[in-house]
This record gives sequence, C-alpha cells and structure tokens, in this order.
Amino acid sequence: MPANIAEGSAKSSNKDFARFLEISLGSIYELETELLVSYKLSYLEPEIYDQLQKKISELQRMINGFKGTLII
Repeated sequence: MPANIAEGSAKSSNKDFARFLEISLGSIYELETELLVSYKLSYLEPEIYDQLQKKISELQRMINGFKGTLII
C-alpha cells in the first residue's frame, strides 16, 4: 500500500495519483479481509483484532480524505 501511494505521487497528474490511491484502498480492503479471516480462525485475540481494525479504518479514512483533496 505505501508503495502504491509513493508511485502515484510521482505521476504527472492528479487523476493518475487518485488512481494509485484507489489501488491503495483496494489493498487495505484486502488486508481487512485477511485480518477478519485470521480472527475467525482464532489466530488473533479479540483485543489485537480490534486494535488492528481501528488502524485499518483510520487508514481508509485518511486515504479517502486525501483523495478528496485532489483537484481532478
């Protein structure tokens, strides 16, 4: 995910950058799914799952907010 944001920041237009932010969001949603599966399979304690889920939600909000500031 950070690599997609970094790559997108090097693009010549905000439209291209926004596309890479969307790719980053897709990666975050994949991570969220993997986190849920890990929790359901009892690989994670509830407290750890909750902490990580909050961080994922925060990242989703941050990237969506940043994407919203781009003038396309």
